[in-house]
Amino acid sequence: MSETHASALDNLLHEERRFAPSADFAGNAVASASLYERAAADRLGYWADRAREMLTWDTEFTEALDWSGAPVAKWFVGGTVNAAYNALDRHVEAGNGDRVAIHFEGAMGDTRSYTYAELTDEVKKAANAFESLGVSKGDRVAVYLPMIPEAVITMLACARIGAVHSVVFGGFSADALRSRIDDAEAKLVVTADGTWRRGKPSPLKPAVDESLAADGHSVDNVLVVKRNGEDVAWNDGLDKWWDDVVGSASREHTAVAHDSEHPLFVLYTSGTTGKPKGIVHTTGGFLTQTAATHKDTFDLHAETDVYWCTADIGWVTGHSYVAYAPLVNGSTQVIFEGTPDAPHRGRWWEIVEKYGVTILYTAPTAIRTMMKWGREIPDGYDLSSLRVLGSVGEPINPEAWMWYRDVIGTNGGKNGERKEHPTPIVDTWWQTETGAHMIAPLPGVTETKPGSAQVAVPGITVDVVDEAGASVGNGEGGYLVIRDPWPSMLRGIWGDMDRYRETYWSRFENMYFAGDGAKKDEDGDIWLLGRVDDVMNVSGHRLSTTEIESALVSHPLVAESAVVGAKDETTGEAIVAFVILRGEPAEGPDVVQILRDHVAKEIGPIAKPKVVLVVPELPKTRSGKIMRRLLKDVAEGRDVGDASTLADNTVMAQIAESLRK
Repeated sequence: MSETHASALDNLLHEERRFAPSADFAGNAVASASLYERAAADRLGYWADRAREMLTWDTEFTEALDWSGAPVAKWFVGGTVNAAYNALDRHVEAGNGDRVAIHFEGAMGDTRSYTYAELTDEVKKAANAFESLGVSKGDRVAVYLPMIPEAVITMLACARIGAVHSVVFGGFSADALRSRIDDAEAKLVVTADGTWRRGKPSPLKPAVDESLAADGHSVDNVLVVKRNGEDVAWNDGLDKWWDDVVGSASREHTAVAHDSEHPLFVLYTSGTTGKPKGIVHTTGGFLTQTAATHKDTFDLHAETDVYWCTADIGWVTGHSYVAYAPLVNGSTQVIFEGTPDAPHRGRWWEIVEKYGVTILYTAPTAIRTMMKWGREIPDGYDLSSLRVLGSVGEPINPEAWMWYRDVIGTNGGKNGERKEHPTPIVDTWWQTETGAHMIAPLPGVTETKPGSAQVAVPGITVDVVDEAGASVGNGEGGYLVIRDPWPSMLRGIWGDMDRYRETYWSRFENMYFAGDGAKKDEDGDIWLLGRVDDVMNVSGHRLSTTEIESALVSHPLVAESAVVGAKDETTGEAIVAFVILRGEPAEGPDVVQILRDHVAKEIGPIAKPKVVLVVPELPKTRSGKIMRRLLKDVAEGRDVGDASTLADNTVMAQIAESLRK
């Protein structure tokens, strides 16, 4: 790392603001500092204790960890457990069958609520239906559904019978779906006729039809949920309506325990080019760590909290912190099918107010979008129920963190009341591969810092190392690694263990390399700098796109930004920034110059963008992630590549029009 880059990091990440938990919050917190002490004293004993605390085991495990086959772990060896039983039946048996498990808010304003008893019945019916279609333990089931209750029901029904679900995000193309069906050799596909997007029907089944049009697939049946009522093509040899098969199935089904290491699901990392990479997660370790971190990170009081994670089940967050952990923990949660701006920009806050949501977990992209729309929108709703706010998916810049705290976290009611103690924010770092939170503050313990995920969760060993794999000191940056195996870690890449070893374990000896850059600040807290492949080489200086984006968003004119590197004959790469302005300030060379100078002041002259483009919107997937690949195409003057996964396909045309102006 160059001296210039190190200096830039010092300037950007020297954060003076600190926010300790209030005495009231700390006094009633689920997790205490003793968790760190327990884990440090006996890491494996700690995880064994948490496994017994979080789950009901059919057969007790005999060993916490078998690492003899490293880098493939076996956790809770010899134990048997059923994920669906732990998420459903045991709560009913404990007398909590009347507690609401899911409040569903549809995109068209339709609603459904399921108690734990009702959800258990639906999962049992689906399990019987799947078995009637020839699905058995070990078979793979592809799931291509919108955010509707049937998505969670399908996942839990698979887990109940030991089938391995492979959820494919509903925004992916037919080709992407087929590649995932083929790689996993899925026997059943569960889909819907479609969904709703901003008040209009959006098809899903046609992509399934297209994906299976060519012979040679492994699918025996396609089960179709009737969601938007649109006419769909029908293949009598494959297709069956959900209501016909599941609706007529028995509510009687006994869950059978599976080995702790039995595969629970395969989830393919995002992207539609090249051979998909199926991340394999198993049962006992995944359930243990997701449930433990859900409880600790969000200070979960299952009897009284209403939890809402805004992620789609097509991503790992929707697996870990929608389909599994909240239900394993017996909590009440909200599931939302729509978008934040339909039918109006206050839709999320309307839902928070309606259900009295107490825990909200969302992405920095969504928070920055809300910033752009203005605080008067959330100020018009009563958000006083919120008591924990979470961030996930990418590093959150300090100004978005502060807006989240100061606007959402202090809302004490729609009449302008403000809370005496703002709601704590937990910024979480983890990945599809890690399965659960790895770095996150504990809201009743940690003195939080805007923009920093800060500390490893109890029982997790993360580090920042240099090129040689040696730990860096405080105030220094490098590569984020995990030194010890963890319960919810991936167990490999489906069908390709050599690729697993090469991808994650070859960069540093005996360490998992996350692929992210990070820095330890002067206190030893960790700041995430984004993917190491999101680093630009400008005149020999390595600069992170994340730090430049954070510098831009720290200016009061900017609501959101995305930075890419474009080939440049002089400097190797040139910094090109796309920005969305707050409100409607004058757009002209003055604004551009102001922002270029601001970045130079915040980071250094080497980081000054060569080009700043003011745009009306940024290209985002339906999960809220910015498609920087498309922006790089624009920056380098190429035709824009495949934009099929964008939430709004008109965005690139809007950007092109703004460039012409």
